[in-house]
Amino acid sequence: MTFGGRHPGGESPQSPWRDRLPASVILTEVGPRDGFQFESAIIPTDLKIEFIRMLADAGFSRIQAVAFVHPEKVPQMADAAEVARRLPRRDGLTWSALALNLRGVERALDAGMERIEASVSASDAHSLRNAGMDRRAALGQGVAMIRRAAAGGATVIGGIQCALGCVFEGEIPIERVAEMVAEMAGAGADAITLADTTGMGNPLSVSRLLERVLPVAGGLEVGMHFHDTRGLGLANLAIALGFGIRSFDASVGGLGGCPFVPGAAGNIPTEDTVHLLAAMGIETGIDLERLKGCARALSVYLGRTLPGRIYRLDSPGSES
Repeated sequence: MTFGGRHPGGESPQSPWRDRLPASVILTEVGPRDGFQFESAIIPTDLKIEFIRMLADAGFSRIQAVAFVHPEKVPQMADAAEVARRLPRRDGLTWSALALNLRGVERALDAGMERIEASVSASDAHSLRNAGMDRRAALGQGVAMIRRAAAGGATVIGGIQCALGCVFEGEIPIERVAEMVAEMAGAGADAITLADTTGMGNPLSVSRLLERVLPVAGGLEVGMHFHDTRGLGLANLAIALGFGIRSFDASVGGLGGCPFVPGAAGNIPTEDTVHLLAAMGIETGIDLERLKGCARALSVYLGRTLPGRIYRLDSPGSES
């Protein structure tokens, strides 16, 4: 056995994964949308705004604050227009919204959202539950959503749900996802987000997906949205980093989940993600201590321990 990072033969090992790591990444905080939408007790609008301000103070450049969806299906987002109206405007901070149909895009534009995610599913069964239409119909509408949002002056993200599997259908063909990326790019999307909505992805499937999709996306920013249902979220993120991916969604405390997926779990915890990236020497621009304070405050309000780990740890040198 040898130490110091050298093979027994004396030659340094190749490090293609390490050599491709980005120097910095952009984390989009999705807790106010993906996190809150999964809570059963309605969170008051004033409290949402207060919490969103705390997140903004932690240094995010992107926060997904709301979803413009049917209020009867997702009651937590019934106040989306009011929340959007009251968002603090700050230099260097972009607010985004998620929409599942053209009506949602129109509402997001009316609310002045600068960045709109037009999100559709790669799974027929999930799409029927989530959007009330099969995936082909949803993709056709998604293309129209992208064009409308772009015409309205917004930066547009083409979001693909269940890109790494579906609890109803199982494995999703990679070619299907690649075709969806190509259609969204052709419609004028500024970026693509691949979502592991049901948390079925693993490092190998993430690798295979990105090998196929990145050439199709061309020069568009490709981001990843991992759910941690099976505890592989950060492992999957680490693999994506090696492909040069530098845009990720994360949710404070690990809150979140899709209301239409049985057993759904939250997103990768933002504070755990920031901790991992900092340990790897990758910049995020986010103040980890402020972020941990956000998670602690949310844990107290909700009256339960959140899935995230790092917010529960004392900082080095702090009193216990």
